[in-house]
Amino acid sequence: MSTLIRFGISLDHELLKKFDGHLYRKKYASRSEAIRDLIREDLVKDELVHEDKETAGAIVLIYDHHQRQLLEKITDIQHDFQPLIVSTQHIHLDHSNCLEIIAVRGIGRNIKQLANNLRALKGVMHGSLSLSTVGKNLH
Repeated sequence: MSTLIRFGISLDHELLKKFDGHLYRKKYASRSEAIRDLIREDLVKDELVHEDKETAGAIVLIYDHHQRQLLEKITDIQHDFQPLIVSTQHIHLDHSNCLEIIAVRGIGRNIKQLANNLRALKGVMHGSLSLSTVGKNLH
């Protein structure tokens, strides 16, 4: 069980006013919870800089379903990186366009390579990678 520590901080009045507006818009219950979130966010960013650490995230692809052999190429790449893939979801957006969501977990540089290989395929119109922490260092 963690121990709660209380400490004080000094802020310029205008900065505090802007921060309170941020709390209100984001629906935070308290300044403490917002500050905890900001600290965690910064720790995650720092962790992601080191590509040799274990990370988790999602690769999102939008692609043309009618592009010749694209689905087979996507599947082949996923098989090559199978140890990183936790789950996939395939969604038909319309007659021509598909959305693929690939949940991943593993070493950051390997996940980035998987995302880059998929995004580079002809027929992939958009690809994004969202990485996060596996949470081990946020307690």
